[in-house]
Amino acid sequence: MKSDSPKGREYWKSLDHPAETPEFQEFLHREFPQGASELNELNDPVSRRSFLSLMGASIAMAGLAGCRRPVEKIIPYVVAPEEIIPGVPNYYATTMPFMGNAFGLIVESHEGRPTKIEGNPDHPATLGRSNTFIQGSILDLYDPDRSKAVLHEGRQSSWNDFVTFWRNLYDKYAQDRGRGLAILVEPFSSPTLSRLAHLFRTTFPEARWAAYEPLGNENEYTGVRLATGLNLQPIYHFDKAEVILSLDSDFVYAGSDNIRNAKGFIDGRRVSSERDGMNRLYMIESSFSNTGALADHRLRIPSALVGAFAAALALELQAQGVVIRDNGVLGPFSRHEFDRDWIRILAADLIRARGKSLVIAGGDQPAPVHALVHVMNSALGNIGNAVAFHEISDSELSSIESLKTLVDDVKSKRITTLAILGGNPIYNAPADLNFAEALKEIEHTIHLSSHVDETSGAVEWHVPMAHYLESWGDARSIHGAISVIQPLIAPLYGGAGSVEVLSLLTTGSDARGYDIVRETWQKIISNGDFETEWRRVLHDGLLKGIASPAVNAPIDEASVFAQIGSSPFNRELPTRDNLEIAFRPSLTIYDGRFANNAWLQELPDFQTKISWDNVALMSPATAKQLGLNNSDIAALEYRGRKLEAPIWILPGHADNSVTLHLGYGRKFGGRVADDVGFNAYLLRVSSAPCFDRGLTIAGTGQTYKIVTTQNHHSMEGRPIIREATLEHYREHPAFANEGHEIPPLYTLASNHKISEQYQWGMAIDLNVCIGCNACTVACQSENNIPVVGKEQVGRGREMHWIRVDRYFNGDLADPEIVHQPVPCMHCENAPCEEVCPVTASLHDHEGLNLQVYNRCIGTRYCSNNCPYKVRRFNFFNYTSKTPESAKMVFNPDVTVRSRGVMEKCTYCLQRINAAKITARSESRTVRDGEFTTACAQACPTEAIVFGNVADPESRASKMKMQNRNYGMLAEYNTKPRTTYLARLRNPNPLLEEFEKKQA
Repeated sequence: MKSDSPKGREYWKSLDHPAETPEFQEFLHREFPQGASELNELNDPVSRRSFLSLMGASIAMAGLAGCRRPVEKIIPYVVAPEEIIPGVPNYYATTMPFMGNAFGLIVESHEGRPTKIEGNPDHPATLGRSNTFIQGSILDLYDPDRSKAVLHEGRQSSWNDFVTFWRNLYDKYAQDRGRGLAILVEPFSSPTLSRLAHLFRTTFPEARWAAYEPLGNENEYTGVRLATGLNLQPIYHFDKAEVILSLDSDFVYAGSDNIRNAKGFIDGRRVSSERDGMNRLYMIESSFSNTGALADHRLRIPSALVGAFAAALALELQAQGVVIRDNGVLGPFSRHEFDRDWIRILAADLIRARGKSLVIAGGDQPAPVHALVHVMNSALGNIGNAVAFHEISDSELSSIESLKTLVDDVKSKRITTLAILGGNPIYNAPADLNFAEALKEIEHTIHLSSHVDETSGAVEWHVPMAHYLESWGDARSIHGAISVIQPLIAPLYGGAGSVEVLSLLTTGSDARGYDIVRETWQKIISNGDFETEWRRVLHDGLLKGIASPAVNAPIDEASVFAQIGSSPFNRELPTRDNLEIAFRPSLTIYDGRFANNAWLQELPDFQTKISWDNVALMSPATAKQLGLNNSDIAALEYRGRKLEAPIWILPGHADNSVTLHLGYGRKFGGRVADDVGFNAYLLRVSSAPCFDRGLTIAGTGQTYKIVTTQNHHSMEGRPIIREATLEHYREHPAFANEGHEIPPLYTLASNHKISEQYQWGMAIDLNVCIGCNACTVACQSENNIPVVGKEQVGRGREMHWIRVDRYFNGDLADPEIVHQPVPCMHCENAPCEEVCPVTASLHDHEGLNLQVYNRCIGTRYCSNNCPYKVRRFNFFNYTSKTPESAKMVFNPDVTVRSRGVMEKCTYCLQRINAAKITARSESRTVRDGEFTTACAQACPTEAIVFGNVADPESRASKMKMQNRNYGMLAEYNTKPRTTYLARLRNPNPLLEEFEKKQA
């Protein structure tokens, strides 16, 4: 789709758009999705098998065990009924440990069956919001491929047999002070696990202890230790910063504090009138990230040169009067390839906002870069304001060095028993360590994991790990908040939690997780009545009033520059014959732990819109010089290791750099995960886990089918996106509707009856949308939206009710990105209603465009007549083979649709009705903010606002009254109830003028 804004900008979704390729034109003008008439595909055994494989977690195995409740008492978050009322959900507080943080959650439960997850508004890590991983984790609970039994040498055993086995070894290791014993854990932040780890080290002082995960925060913490000499956690307050520089940090989406960071950053960009200000973001990165898409200025450079850029910036800050004592170490970086005017203007802007600026480095950057960032923040007066340091408590941090030491001990025959608690090191450990071969050298091996994965298949004992929604535990957030992990359901397959297994290994006794956690909390809750406080913690989801205070930590510049001087930053540009290779987490399945989650596999990647695969990303210029095109299979070679992968060209990518996303290419991940994509871990080595030079690429002459949604549901040649700079907005407050004046229009349709009490509507602020797709997964979870699989997505048949479109504008090599969530518009003059021959699409008196499923005969005229392309058709009966008990994984308040039926966004009608019932029972009207749609509730930045637009005081009404508000395609007289607030950017006028001259 190409469209012209009032400013004359041209927007495009893919490289095919500006090129106007025949394939794109054919796709765009296709009336229905490919193969729409071939409904006999249901008889194709491949299609049926694909469906059953992909939908397994969504429809299987949940019902039979899904009604079992934990034996221990848990405390509902909202109400504490004497007995559960059928049909009325209860809400419980719990915690999801992830990324070294603790995400406080509220979980909806129907008669003992968890069905939906939201953020806990009282928890500092979620603030009532969530992300794609939190939303998708509910599906993992019902994954039919989860391990169902303890295995001994591949044969079914029992928990009691495993306990007996360990007790027979326990006394021996206790007498030998743990000599020969080793534990490998995933990093954690938990009072109980920390207590047990300390007890383990005390009981077995000569045992080896290691912690590893492939995407840990090791660089960040090492950088702080280098800069301060202390083990501290940096906390960034983006809401206090006016000018922000990100050095390869995708802080709004990746990282342990992404929800809070996203909200804080966006709070500085909320604009209600032309009198408001905005923060300014500069981004330095190699490949487009969610944060980079929001940048006011973005510089694309290889990841390995980010450190040199930081050094050049520090030199320029010095030149402009900022005191940085580098002892001459930075001198060589005065000779660099970066644009000097760009750096000069950036440095001046940081100095102008002194005390209210912020510099942050990404987790992939080495520790000295992080340390230099702290030096610059200190010199700019930002520490204590936008940056604070907090103590690290109850945490075990990831360390590649500890894993390497463990492997060395194994190879030296010093380890006789290894227990691996979580993780999958055979799959994701650095390839040069050859963990699989090392494991064969150990006499006894134990693996606690949720699936019988690559590592579980190579050990003596495999123990099923319980999901966090079915186990007891606790966690401490990076902000110091302590919370309890309480189960909402008994383990479906009899799994054990980390606290239970570590307690057994440490003490030799088989204790319940509930008792182990309570033992820890009896010391935490030392004042007052324990039972009362314990129940309050379970109810609230956290121990309130507990947070780690900020620490005054002076920056040791001498230490930082001594380290930089001993191992200087790289300053050499990669070349065609010496390419950079950069490893990044998947934006949908992270490091591979969500690879068997069909919701997340089908979720389009933010950058490429690719579904069900990963690719090798490169810039258009790099692809051209290598003679490669989209979908070409290339042979990658790095340090003697080889891998074949498909190529994908991404506008805005750094030249001579190739990005590989981790987490794919599984062989023992489950029916969804197996054989999806390629395994980038095979090229990753311990000495360069994030990026390095030395990659060579050659074409193979073969191609691979890549499925991308970037051209799906296009609205050709229409003014979809409206944006301007903050300066232009101040001069032209009505810019969003200039040139789009709508003359008086009439309709032949009869006017709808209108309720004076409720008229529902939605406003989406493009200025604060980060394109994270949390809304899409939340909608899928709430509304029982099926997964269709790679083949059907390739035919344009994905079923998502709300999609997030991604548009480029500008130069092919260095474009800008805009995101736009697109749900149903709920048009007052809905084109779909006029063409339905059986009135299955109709309007109600509260402004909702409804779909009557049992009337729909599947003509799909409505879809063809919808200018927004938001209607979805069920080409198959996704639940025809599903037993009734297995369907209990679905939200019981939402109808499960059948084959031949059209469906779409309903504004979460079930939530509207529930709120109205509650209000009616209390003899009042529904209050603004009392409820919202699933997409709006999940959005980490509150970009989506839903409410009663008949109430002028509602938040949705006030947003619609802003001068940035516009209706998409309103010139067609559709009168959409979903409207948008135009996008704004806040570029530096000096740099903007300079970039125009350069162009």
